[in-house]
Amino acid sequence: MGICTKIKSIVIKLAGFVAICAISCKSNEDVKVISDTITHLKDTSTMSCHSNIPSRFGTVADSSQNILASKKASTAGMVSIPAGTYLMGADDKQASEDEYPKHLVSVDSFLIDEHEVTNAEFAAFVNATHYVTTAERKPDWEELKKQLPPNTPKPSSDKLVASSLVFTPPNREVDLNNYAQWWSWVQGADWRHPDGPNSNLKGKENFPVIQVSWDDATAYAKWAGKRLPTEAEWEWAARGRLVNNVYSWGNESIDAGTPKANTWEGNFPNVNTKRDGYYGIAPVKMYAPNGYGLYDMAGNVWEWCSDWYKNDYYKTINKPNGIKNPKGPNTSYDPEEPFTPKKSLRGGSFMCNKSYCTGYRVSRRMKSSADSGSSNTGFRCVKSK
Repeated sequence: MGICTKIKSIVIKLAGFVAICAISCKSNEDVKVISDTITHLKDTSTMSCHSNIPSRFGTVADSSQNILASKKASTAGMVSIPAGTYLMGADDKQASEDEYPKHLVSVDSFLIDEHEVTNAEFAAFVNATHYVTTAERKPDWEELKKQLPPNTPKPSSDKLVASSLVFTPPNREVDLNNYAQWWSWVQGADWRHPDGPNSNLKGKENFPVIQVSWDDATAYAKWAGKRLPTEAEWEWAARGRLVNNVYSWGNESIDAGTPKANTWEGNFPNVNTKRDGYYGIAPVKMYAPNGYGLYDMAGNVWEWCSDWYKNDYYKTINKPNGIKNPKGPNTSYDPEEPFTPKKSLRGGSFMCNKSYCTGYRVSRRMKSSADSGSSNTGFRCVKSK
C-alpha cells in the first residue's frame, strides 16, 4: 500500500460532544480501515470516567490573553514540600495500565496551594485582568479550523456556542460505559454559572472553581506568580510523607471509618447517599489534610497538571537510577482517542467511587483536552523555590 493521497475529514457528533479526525484513503481496502476507525471513535467517545473525562472540542486551546503576573502575588496559603525521592505510579490492583511501571522519581522542594483554587480567588483574578474563560467564549471557527486537518467540515451552529459540560445525573441505573447519560453540553454554563445559565455562585465563594479549562488554570497561575504542578510534583505532595500507600491518608478503604474525602457513596450516577455530607462539590478544607497539611488531594474536583498526557510515558522514563523533576512528554497520545491532544489531571472528584472511578488513589492518572471544562474539574498551583 502506498501513502494515501486524499484526506477525508470526518466530524463525528455523539451526545453533544465533537470528535474530529483525519483519515487517509486510497483503495477499497482502506474503506475497512475507515470503518474500523469510525467504530473505534464511537466506542471511545462513550468511555466512562475510569478512562476519560469528556472533551470540549479536543483541540489545543487559545491562551493568548496577555496575562501579566500580579504585583500582589503572594505565597500565603501555600505549603512547603521538601525535596525527595519516591516510587511514582501504581500501588494496587485497581491501577490502570498507564500507571505502570512504578519508577524512581526525585523532585526538588516546592510550594503548593494548601487547597484548590476557590471561586473567590478566581473572581479576584478575573476582576483584575478581565480574563474571559474558554467556556465563556464562542468558538471561532476561523481560528478553530487552523488547528484541524484541511477540509474539515464546520460543526453545526448549535455546537459553536459558549458552553461547557455539566453533570446531569439520571434518576435510574445506566450503563457506566456511556457517559453521555450523565454529561450534558449546556449553553451558558461557565465558572460563574457552573450548572447552567440559571445557576450562580451565591454562598459558594469557598468552593473550588469549576468549569475551567487547562488554559484558564494556566492563565490564573501566571497572574498569581505561580504555575501548575507537574504530575510528579502533584503525586509526591499527595502522598503526604507516606511510602507506597494507595491513598493520601494511607491504605484504609474509602468506605471505612469517618469520611476522608468528597466522593460518590452509593450507586453511581443515580444514587448518592451523601455519607460525606455533600452530593456535589464541597467547600475546600472540609476533610482532614494529608501528612503535608494539604486538603482535598483526593476527591472533590480533578486538578489540572502541566504535563501533556501520554499513555506509555512511565515506560519511556523508567531508569534504574531514576529521573529527576520529570515534566511529562513533549507530545500527547491517548490510544482511546488518538486524534485528541490531552493534558493530565490528578486527584479524582466527587463523582468517583469503587464501582465507577477510583480517581482518589494517589497514583491515578486522568486526561482531557486542554480546552475542556466540566462540573468536576478545577486546579491548584505550585511555585518553585
